[in-house]
Amino acid sequence: MTSNAIISKVWSFCNTLRDDGVSYGDYLEQLTYLLFLKMADEYSKPPYKRKLPIPAEYSWECLIAKSGSELEDHYTTLLRELGKQKGMLGQIFTKSQNKIQDPAKLYKLIDMIDKEQWNLMGSDVKGEIYEGLLEKNAEDTKSGAGQYFTPRALIRTMVECLQPESMKTIADPACGTGGFFLAAYDYLVKHNSLDKEQSQFLKFKTFSGNEIVANTRRLCLMNLFLHNIGDIDSESCISPADSLISDTGARFDYVLTNPPFGKKSSMTFTNEEGEQERDDLTYNRQDFWVTTSNKQLNFVQHIRTMMKTTGQAAVVIPDNVLFEGGAGETVRKKLMETCDLHTILRLPTGIFYAQGVKANVLFFDGKPADKNPWTKEIWIYDYRTNIHHTLKKNPLKTDDLKDFIACYNPANRHKRKETYSESNPEGRWRKFTHDEITARDKTSLDITWLKDKSLADLDNLPDPDVLATEIVENLEAGLESFKAIIAELNRNRSESHHL
Repeated sequence: MTSNAIISKVWSFCNTLRDDGVSYGDYLEQLTYLLFLKMADEYSKPPYKRKLPIPAEYSWECLIAKSGSELEDHYTTLLRELGKQKGMLGQIFTKSQNKIQDPAKLYKLIDMIDKEQWNLMGSDVKGEIYEGLLEKNAEDTKSGAGQYFTPRALIRTMVECLQPESMKTIADPACGTGGFFLAAYDYLVKHNSLDKEQSQFLKFKTFSGNEIVANTRRLCLMNLFLHNIGDIDSESCISPADSLISDTGARFDYVLTNPPFGKKSSMTFTNEEGEQERDDLTYNRQDFWVTTSNKQLNFVQHIRTMMKTTGQAAVVIPDNVLFEGGAGETVRKKLMETCDLHTILRLPTGIFYAQGVKANVLFFDGKPADKNPWTKEIWIYDYRTNIHHTLKKNPLKTDDLKDFIACYNPANRHKRKETYSESNPEGRWRKFTHDEITARDKTSLDITWLKDKSLADLDNLPDPDVLATEIVENLEAGLESFKAIIAELNRNRSESHHL
């Protein structure tokens, strides 16, 4: 069967389960557990004959021999016990639960997975199947899964610009389902003839990530495993720790990441009256330039710490990081002083599953300590003004960003040419010197120079569905801002009440 046929088959079964109230995310989780066990079973047989850390009583063969309530009870026990194991096995089954309450449907799902020989498929096919399922899951906006899914066209573009090299390390401190790792893996395999040592390094030592949400972390581990990164009995390369808590001391050659949306880091707790309250987290770290509860600014500071002095980073950040005063201004100034912040890609709305997001990609290189600022000029590519994307009708494609990659000039970014000039005021590629940036109010990097045609020319308005989508996005972004203000007011009132 083709990968599309298998995706269709696996997904059509999900539609059956939805009648029982099983969400896309829950279905994908159960699929992950069962797929992992089936592949482990295949590895334990000829020609592989591997000894794996799965206890015999929780093997695939024991599972397929049961049905009815006996199957349901056995599966529940299996999930709990495998969650106690070490390494990748334990991480995939951490906090696992059976979400399929109908034993007949669970049996049917197991039977469907049992009919395929997964290890005979190439890792590209298996990976494509799982990525297809993750993307479908991200489209289910109600579940919030979209916040862990960065558009693959954008990820591939970021990797293409950094051009990672073999035998070097790649980190993502908020790795979601592992999209950046997979794109970097594909790039390295495609552009290199890897010898045995390089292949082993790529499989076991190249990638390092953090993902604090257990469900997302297991999807990431399975995604990596299906793409031939890591192994059933190897240690997990994805840590469950909050990457912002402390500096682990590890330093990396490349950092590729899209930290979670939402400005505040917070944890929810129950107060004395039994009401739920949010407590904003500030991270008091010696290596940070400024202490703030703004999660985005903390990630930028953390990424600067993680990088080797020869390291390179490409980071998706929302607009507020470019213009916010106070802590934001401090972070921008320090980033330009200690790193070479050489490129900003301004992104359009309508490309993320999380609505109302206005984002950018910052590209910066690590540098050794120096008394002079390392950033001499910043090149900005405006792929936002007069650009209209929607998730369904006009999604972002890799070809849409080809011009940006050409302007970025990965082969030698020191030989770039502006496309903007007085004779070509519609050029999207323009550079600004360090002095021009620092002369701006709050050292703002929120720079635009192109005329918005929809404001000037009513005949040039985008399609109604694009306009409607943008209105919804702006309303939702405004709603989020109001929610944050209300939460802040309630928190201040609560604090004054306790005083």
